[in-house]
Amino acid sequence: MRVIGLMSGTSYDAVEAAAADLTLEGDVLLMRPLGHLSVPYADDLRNLIAATLPPATTTARAVCVLDNGIGQAFAGVASRALDELCGGAADLVVSHGQTMYHWVDDGAVRGTLQLGQPAWIAEVTGVPVVSDLRSRDVAAGGQGAPLVGMTDTLLLRGLPGVPAALNLGGIANITVLAPGADPLAFDTGPANALLDAATEHFTGGAATYDEDGRRAAAGQTSPDLLKVLLDDPYYRRPAPKTTGKEHFHLPYLRRALSAVPTPAADDVLATLTRLTAVTVADACRAHGVTSLVVSGGGTRNPTLMRMITEELPGVALRPSDDLGLPSGAKEALAFAVLGFLTVHGLPGTLPSGTGARRATLLGSITPGLAPLRLPEPAARPPRLLRIAGPAGRPTTTAVDAADRSARNRARTRDCARTSHG
Repeated sequence: MRVIGLMSGTSYDAVEAAAADLTLEGDVLLMRPLGHLSVPYADDLRNLIAATLPPATTTARAVCVLDNGIGQAFAGVASRALDELCGGAADLVVSHGQTMYHWVDDGAVRGTLQLGQPAWIAEVTGVPVVSDLRSRDVAAGGQGAPLVGMTDTLLLRGLPGVPAALNLGGIANITVLAPGADPLAFDTGPANALLDAATEHFTGGAATYDEDGRRAAAGQTSPDLLKVLLDDPYYRRPAPKTTGKEHFHLPYLRRALSAVPTPAADDVLATLTRLTAVTVADACRAHGVTSLVVSGGGTRNPTLMRMITEELPGVALRPSDDLGLPSGAKEALAFAVLGFLTVHGLPGTLPSGTGARRATLLGSITPGLAPLRLPEPAARPPRLLRIAGPAGRPTTTAVDAADRSARNRARTRDCARTSHG
């Protein structure tokens, strides 16, 4: 089945599309990525999203305008992906939409809202669309996030030690796969959310993010500000847990700044970058993580990656690209996987990752131009994800990576013995 995944994260800067051929063979899900693209939101639409996100107030008209405007934007990107990545033919589009609100009340998620009317996508592409993937998990008592936990688990299974997958978007989330334990997935806290808000604030809107982490690299961590930020009760809540920009936003940062002597702007950015590194590292240490597979926009911030490495000595970090999953397309591909599972009658959640009472089928299906025909339900869910190259040649998978890692360690020991007699 040829599937297009669409995603726009909490940074709401662009719509990401990725396409893949997906096949279920026994308990192995085979993925052949076909490419990905990123299309920035039009300025007026991005500005309206920014003006509507919490803690702003809004109107029903604005929500309607956004639902259709985002849907049209996603439809345009899906159309491009259909032509440029799929040769004009696809079987399914899976749209995450744009998260506008994640309703968390004392640690429990009461509801979630992703906008981007799927009818526009179905009408433009003529392809069935799976959308609104988070709500069913919430209805089953789950957090509705992070939903990448399923794909992460399939990808990590077979790696040695205690592997984890870290995604650095607006919010950072992690999936931990410890031997003999159920997979665990949760949001560790902000990744780019506060950094982007601070950069836009300090530059008067001239910049929307700290490019290459340069300003953070030029600053110094403020111990007082870091202490205030780390005192947030969210970090002490047990997993599974989730958060978002309804919690971590500019007024939140302003309140923290008002409690300490005012640092210079670059020092604030350095402190916020260190906050992400510390909270990620704390989560990894709490669960005994030995290796970390990293993806998301934050991987392009060398200052952030350096700080995470500093906070996690002895833990190997590598991009998801090393396992065959392009870092910039990982979330879009993860949602493509979830939609594929849905139309094959398979659950897309892990109760241990979201806290739901049970694993659920995710999303709603909007038919394309032809009558809706779903595949026969699959006999069993996958346990492993194997990724193949464009010509069908397998790339590095979790098991392959483990074998290669063992060989590398053996070669290193041999070299050490040779060098030291």
